[in-house]
Amino acid sequence: ALSSQVPPPTTQFCTLPYHAMAAMLRLGRTAVPAARCSVASFHAARSFAATPNPKAVFDTTMGKFTAEIYLDRVPRTASNFIDLAKTGFYNGIHFHRVIPGFMNQFGCPNAKDPKSRMAGTGGPPDGTFVNLKSGEKESRSNGGNIKDENISKDSNEPGTLSMANTGRPNSGGSQFFINVVHNKNLDWFSPGPSKHPVFGKVTDGMDVCIAISKVPTSNDNPRTPIKMNSCSAMPI
Repeated sequence: ALSSQVPPPTTQFCTLPYHAMAAMLRLGRTAVPAARCSVASFHAARSFAATPNPKAVFDTTMGKFTAEIYLDRVPRTASNFIDLAKTGFYNGIHFHRVIPGFMNQFGCPNAKDPKSRMAGTGGPPDGTFVNLKSGEKESRSNGGNIKDENISKDSNEPGTLSMANTGRPNSGGSQFFINVVHNKNLDWFSPGPSKHPVFGKVTDGMDVCIAISKVPTSNDNPRTPIKMNSCSAMPI
């Protein structure tokens, strides 16, 4: 199984939030009480509600790439990523594992130090975030992990973003990988032990992702650090 972690495993003002308003708008409840939200928050909610799939823009030291985030297919997993991106969690983290003809792994907070021996073992803090599709509260626990969401049969094709985990159930958090080839053996619905749900796909800048996968490495860690300058998520 890809661990937190792609193989081999490593240890791994508004009183009504606009996310909740977005859920109300999706359900057709367009009359959100004006006293409970600002105009800006209402329009942000309407924007999320009207566009089912947000996009993420990744600005790295090797260039930029953009991905569609599958909020319509795996809302918990997508909302977890969007929440982390919007709070700046990914900014300043380095790619800690890249393998040509395979994938690029990213998202461990320990990799803010590009040479940390703990890279690949970390996750986000425990806490909560809002499911942007349902409006319900979701949780991160036991080291920032979310519940598995193996519901959409999207294969680990080139350019897809897929959740890393330790190989145990409900062990994905902030780490993910970008497939540069078709790794169908990593599909959660494949017969093997690896279970990695796809939650997005690169729509622009795939050449950057391929270039990242081909840099010189030592034990799969880029010799010249590749940093995520910023990772932002927004409605399409």
